[in-house]
Amino acid sequence: MMFHCLKPSKLHSGGFCFENSRRNVVLESNFSELGYKTPTARKTGTTIAGMVYKDGVILAADTRATDDMVVADKNCMKIHYIAPKIFCCGAGVAADAKITTQIMASNVALHMLNTGRPPLVAMVTRQLKQMLFRYQGHVGSSLIVGGVDVTGSHLYSIYPHGSYDKLPFLTMGSGAAAAVSVFEDRFKPKMELEDAKQLVRDAITAGIFCDLGSGSNVDLCVITESGVEYLRGYDKPTGKGKREGQYKYKPGTTAVLTNTVTPLFLDVVEQSVNIMDTE
Repeated sequence: MMFHCLKPSKLHSGGFCFENSRRNVVLESNFSELGYKTPTARKTGTTIAGMVYKDGVILAADTRATDDMVVADKNCMKIHYIAPKIFCCGAGVAADAKITTQIMASNVALHMLNTGRPPLVAMVTRQLKQMLFRYQGHVGSSLIVGGVDVTGSHLYSIYPHGSYDKLPFLTMGSGAAAAVSVFEDRFKPKMELEDAKQLVRDAITAGIFCDLGSGSNVDLCVITESGVEYLRGYDKPTGKGKREGQYKYKPGTTAVLTNTVTPLFLDVVEQSVNIMDTE
């Protein structure tokens, strides 16, 4: 009997490996030679959170949608329906999160018709993470899935690349760091409903005040064995301030240092008159 000894592979010497950095430099140089620009990181803003309390799950989100540094929508919905007792909060690209949850709601409805059983939160999470994994992060959806099924109350977070966590409280989005600090300070297992609602509300409020991409109102979704209570506009922590004084100044308050008038001469090249039909 003969034994063949394999040559041992070269051991890594330790530290960081910068092979991908050199690869990226080569790719960027090829892009510039062809006249293209390398893609830049997309900046999104949201604060979403969820927690498991005594009788079920509470999901929460802010309502600000941003386009770079512009507030595109002050009162958008970030808590999406999946199944009768399963909902999902979406952060990241708003369109990706919306379509992803719509596709999943359709798939879950078909699954319920085929099996004749209510869906499990773990099943929904598995399908979502498999869907996102196939796109390798190009679908920019960070999701928090919460619900109640026959096995109890469950809360999952799903990242755009397909990884997931299961924890008693979760936060995601650009305001997640501020929100999770509130949970870490005050969370307790099996909290009562009112205390849990106040805790989740304070976590989202922390994200609103500490993150420019989060703002406007706080939405809550309370999921229990008996049903779902969607509290749209549960709190408005950033109300418009009251103007205390009058800020009107009389003409001439600010001195005009220079005044230049440039006359413009226009020649009418073509003129047409259209008579409007009033019949």
